[in-house]
Amino acid sequence: MFANRFTAFVDACCLVGVLKRNLLLTLAEAEFFRLRWSEPVLVETERAIQGIYERRGAPEAAEQAKRARGKMEAAFEEAMVSDFEQYLSLCGKLPDPNDAHVVAAALKTQASAIVTDNLKHFPTEILAPLNLYARSADSFIADTIDLDPGRAVAAIRVMRHRFKKPEKTAELLLLDMEACGLTDTVSARSLRDPRKRNRAEILQAKGGFPRERNRISELILRKPYETVDVLRSHVLSL
Repeated sequence: MFANRFTAFVDACCLVGVLKRNLLLTLAEAEFFRLRWSEPVLVETERAIQGIYERRGAPEAAEQAKRARGKMEAAFEEAMVSDFEQYLSLCGKLPDPNDAHVVAAALKTQASAIVTDNLKHFPTEILAPLNLYARSADSFIADTIDLDPGRAVAAIRVMRHRFKKPEKTAELLLLDMEACGLTDTVSARSLRDPRKRNRAEILQAKGGFPRERNRISELILRKPYETVDVLRSHVLSL
């Protein structure tokens, strides 16, 4: 429904953690946005996942990380961005030159947003002239849910049922979201904070949000302090 008009390039730091990765991929699978990444991003992701397994003392850490990457690529065959080297010259003023490949690939695929938790590496004053902007995974997921809360929660419910080791109740899923820094997603502050509504309006102008107000937005205007309970009631019905 929304996938034809909004593309997001996801940085490796948002794909390493299991929960953030699953939430982003779940919402992409539900066609809220078009997901894009690149070979350097997946190489970095695989390396970081391997490091997590090694620190846990897990056997065959490299093989487990390789399988995780393989599942991602198999599920989103169209997500790979390649041949973006010609755009690297536009990214020379980034704080960390090693991040230039992220911006270059985002430009190649004409993404509207870069989803990254390293926001300081992607300053607005550099991205804005390129018609790009950076969003944290938390902010991006929260605003994506705002597109259609009912449909998003239905997709997340399916995701939750996939967790087997251990299984997760809805309450535990909320706690895990908070523990990994997804506080805006859990509390729905992005739906009732005027500053974040302004950012949502920017996203809408870029094609990421529908022009019609959804049910949550209507509740924000009438009863802003009930929004958290409304979203929690949706999530806890997962």
